[in-house]
Amino acid sequence: MAIVVQNSARIDVGPPRRRPPGKRGQKTALLAALTVGALFSGLPVLWMLASSFKSNPEIFATPPRLVTPGFSLDAYTTILTDPVKLRFFGNSYLVALSVTLLTLVVAVLAAYAFSRYEFAGKRVINIVIVSVQAVPPITLLIPYFGLVVGLGLYNTYPGLILTYMVFTLPYAIIMMTGYFNTLPRELDEAVKVDGAGPMTALWRILVPISVPGLVSVGIYTFMIAWNEFLFALTLTRTENMRTVPIGIQLLMGQHSYEWNEMMAMSILGCIPVLILFLFFQRYFIGGMTAGAVKV
Repeated sequence: MAIVVQNSARIDVGPPRRRPPGKRGQKTALLAALTVGALFSGLPVLWMLASSFKSNPEIFATPPRLVTPGFSLDAYTTILTDPVKLRFFGNSYLVALSVTLLTLVVAVLAAYAFSRYEFAGKRVINIVIVSVQAVPPITLLIPYFGLVVGLGLYNTYPGLILTYMVFTLPYAIIMMTGYFNTLPRELDEAVKVDGAGPMTALWRILVPISVPGLVSVGIYTFMIAWNEFLFALTLTRTENMRTVPIGIQLLMGQHSYEWNEMMAMSILGCIPVLILFLFFQRYFIGGMTAGAVKV
């Protein structure tokens, strides 16, 4: 038994507490489960990366090997020196960034109205926005195709951008409304006392302190627009309008597949999203948590 002297008083302190064996077992089991999950999720990506440095015969060699003697950058060289394939990446960047920017602007304006004002039909509009999220996009493919063709937007950037915004805006509005609801209304009132209007309160006060919410919505929107395949395939016709997912599919020839180029292009397609998560992970987690409130 240890003895501690403090202010001339003798205090008996028991032995240090030990973590119960049951809790240590639970922690070990949790760590093992997370490790297995990480391997299960990461091995396909690792195999895809390794395959991008192989030739097609080496990819299907038996027994399979992660690293082979024929290590080569030929697949990446072929992609990065082909103007057609580079155009796929340029199209994806243009469409995804445009969708992200426009979605954030519209979502911020709509979310501010839903969060700070009461108006007729507000509840009905909220229900409609939430309901749109439950509609499978494939059921809207034919109607959207007819609408885009009728408006003369077939095989154009505006056609893709406006179509993607239909699917990204509902989530963005819901998340930003939830985030604005967590901000005190006293901020708006303080701006009004200084003689400024609601737009000043929105863009000068609320938006700067809503960076985590904006980042989380922006990353989600960018991912949707970057990875979308079905509408990009249906609403475009020429190669100069194709995006990265369509470009990967085009590597599947009639008689042979360019597997190493497909893997290399997939790795290059993963890089933008990976960079976003690496640099904005802190904001993304904070925004998702803060926005998870009732609208």
